[in-house]
Amino acid sequence: MILPIVAYGSPILRKVCSDITPDYPELDKLLEDMWETLYNSNGVGLAAPQINKDIRLFVVDSQQIFANMEEDDEEEDDYPDAPGFKGVFINAHISKLEGAEWSYNEGCLSIPKIREDVYRKEKVTLDYVDENFQPQTKTFNGITARVILHEYDHIEGKLFIDYMKPLKRTLIKRKLDDISKGKIKVDYRMVFPK
Repeated sequence: MILPIVAYGSPILRKVCSDITPDYPELDKLLEDMWETLYNSNGVGLAAPQINKDIRLFVVDSQQIFANMEEDDEEEDDYPDAPGFKGVFINAHISKLEGAEWSYNEGCLSIPKIREDVYRKEKVTLDYVDENFQPQTKTFNGITARVILHEYDHIEGKLFIDYMKPLKRTLIKRKLDDISKGKIKVDYRMVFPK
């Protein structure tokens, strides 16, 4: 089932989420719905708060980014993580951030039609469990690390616009207000703050 994406201004997007246990109700169905919602909205990552759940869960599919690059695209050579990664992250906690900070233009399904260059570290090491609750410790780099860090921020109650300079935030305030009031057209379902 395709779930509505929670829009900017909803309090759940600012909550620090909680770990879950293997007996979390209907987790398989939730994951299936999250993947369907992600692909329906043309996203590359989706975190539980974006579908109105305050749990430490997100899904990532950076393979789509590489699949959409042209064969002769030099950009692909810029990313050491080709062909990307697809996976489920439950109860994720960062154990290490490494490398230089680099800029990439980010957007967010909860904040449509706003994009901004965000600086993030090159590498992230995470402790998490997968969809079978098998413990994992993995290091990710490149564009995959960026997508993971963006989704990780969601489960920490942080948004990519928080990285903007105050002046830039002021300049987009009206756009943000319009999003929170539902004055925006997107080609996927959204739910707006009351």
